[in-house]
Amino acid sequence: MSESETKIGVLLVNLGTPRSPGTADVRRYLREFLSDPAVIDTSAATRWLLVNTIIAPFRAPRSAALYRSIWGAGGRPEDSPLLAHGLALRGEVARQLGETHQVELAMRYGEPSIEAALERLAGSELSRIVLVPLFPQYASSSSGSTIARVFQLVKQWPELPGIDAIEDFFVEPGWIGALAAVSEPALESFSPDHVLMSYHGLPERQIRKLDVAGKHCLEREDCCDSVRAPNRRCYRAQCYATSRALAAKLGLSDDDYSVAFQSRLGRAAWIRPYTDETLPRLAARGVKRLAVLCPSFVADCLETLEEIGMRARQQWLDAGGEALRTIPCVNEDERWAIGLAQMVRSRGQA
Repeated sequence: MSESETKIGVLLVNLGTPRSPGTADVRRYLREFLSDPAVIDTSAATRWLLVNTIIAPFRAPRSAALYRSIWGAGGRPEDSPLLAHGLALRGEVARQLGETHQVELAMRYGEPSIEAALERLAGSELSRIVLVPLFPQYASSSSGSTIARVFQLVKQWPELPGIDAIEDFFVEPGWIGALAAVSEPALESFSPDHVLMSYHGLPERQIRKLDVAGKHCLEREDCCDSVRAPNRRCYRAQCYATSRALAAKLGLSDDDYSVAFQSRLGRAAWIRPYTDETLPRLAARGVKRLAVLCPSFVADCLETLEEIGMRARQQWLDAGGEALRTIPCVNEDERWAIGLAQMVRSRGQA
């Protein structure tokens, strides 16, 4: 194949999903996911004890029940909402990019694995690879871990391809535009009193680790009011930047929306404000109809469908709210595929 006929490889990577909602598969997935030192950043011995003697044995049955509440009826791997949306997105992006690109989907943990996706790419004559961790905001435990794993595996290839990694896209026009386009009709039909933008949380210590000078992140109340050199890779600051950009696109004033963080685990301090503490405060303030967007997720998954769509909704009703609407993620929406394809083209031509 001549140089003009070579393709650009595209590797889309999301976090992961168990093979099935069965307890054994969920336990296997939790062990792989939580054994990553980028996720539980303690000593190896402490992490092993936590994962193998406490979390995996005792959390797996409860987590399996939660997965069953959102899983497709077939119980197959492709009945996982995260995987189903990922496969559909891969197809849409491939359609947008055409024959000049080879698009593969992988999961950082579970299947389809990064190893298998890279093997498929290695079998083609590629000019370069564009790596897209599907996490809009950068975190060492998601984007960072994914990028590190890909480079670790590619180093074993006899000939190294050029790799362009898209570390984040928290205010990229293609992302914000697609997110707004998907959200706007749902918000119009629901007519909420208030909009909550709920992001996946992170332990505070992981935020502070990226603040090399130790003088900015979480040191004052306005530390995330803008993204500048000291906090360029701060996950929390990027979340707030996404919220400001999305609110502007949707025409929301500062009083129309709030930002909070969900999915915390363990007793350590996680970034605030917490979603489960924000809900009763909003209800006490008189908000009755609440719409919840989850702009740290590109695809609906356990955290959006069950944690927000089921548990948060029940908490809202118990707190005196009248209705809670979870706004869908961009999933495989064509406008998102177009925006993502444009990001890939801009990197592939760099």
